[in-house]
Amino acid sequence: LFDSADLTRMVRPLVKKTIIKKRRAKFFRQDSDRRITVKPSWRKPKGIDSPVRRRFKGYPLMPSIGYGSNKKTRHLLPNGLKKFIVYNVKDVELLLMHNRSFVAEIAHNVSVRKRTQIIERAGQLSVTVTNASAKFRTEDNE
Repeated sequence: LFDSADLTRMVRPLVKKTIIKKRRAKFFRQDSDRRITVKPSWRKPKGIDSPVRRRFKGYPLMPSIGYGSNKKTRHLLPNGLKKFIVYNVKDVELLLMHNRSFVAEIAHNVSVRKRTQIIERAGQLSVTVTNASAKFRTEDNE
């Protein structure tokens, strides 16, 4: 259906900046390791005696604005391009002049028929598709 060379061909970004993360570890919610009902997704502690809220030494860190990424490298993928979610062929054509700074990602709710049209058009415009091989099943498995 598709040439494997077309799927693996990568467009190089205009400017490749090194992405520096200030913190790799995630911020977990206080007491999420002790109670099953408390999920690990971050919530700000509000208690008057909370040692996490009071920023005591030895307690988990709270997220703050200082952990933010550099504005120039924010939302960049490891290949140096930004992600653009595509729903139809018309959306791919928006990336015609921006194929060195954006990469297409087909939305999860797009059908296989429309996916094939999007991938073909992206190949013609030399736009990279991150999830080009998603949702394609071969009939050999049956």
